Amino acid sequence: MAIAEGALTFTFAPGAEASKYDDWSFYRNQFQQGCFKDNKAVDLLCELNRSAWLIEVKDYRVHPRTKAVDLADEVAIKVRDTLAGLVAASVGANDPVERAFARRMVRAQRMRVVCHIEQPAKASRLRPRVIEPDKLKLKLRTLLKAIDAHPIVTDRGSMDTTVPWAVT
Repeated sequence: MAIAEGALTFTFAPGAEASKYDDWSFYRNQFQQGCFKDNKAVDLLCELNRSAWLIEVKDYRVHPRTKAVDLADEVAIKVRDTLAGLVAASVGANDPVERAFARRMVRAQRMRVVCHIEQPAKASRLRPRVIEPDKLKLKLRTLLKAIDAHPIVTDRGSMDTTVPWAVT
């Protein structure tokens, strides 16, 4: 199973179920502007062996980050809102495939959070390497410790071997 997210393609391991959560009918039509206005969403979801993976993808190789909000805070908000959306979808999604997938995610034995971030290969004044992965990971640990005490920050050049996908 392969899913394109921008210029990146995520190829998931056999047996893994993956989906673009922000493309779900439930998220778009029922939840996004629901109980809280402007709910956010992680980009991809993956379920394999009773582990639920929430994956946020950032690609700054062409366009630098311009948002004022700290990246770790942004990811934490997206994780929070996605988890709330999955609980709601597990009982209220109109699409039975989305409802079943949400149920598997909610019932997982383990939640994992991954921030896949691509930056320019060579830093320059025009394209600086503005995100320091180690600092991002440390802040995500603090913000998300109740969900995943060991969030992963990765890129194509240093893929974490525990994730059930490859990125090209």
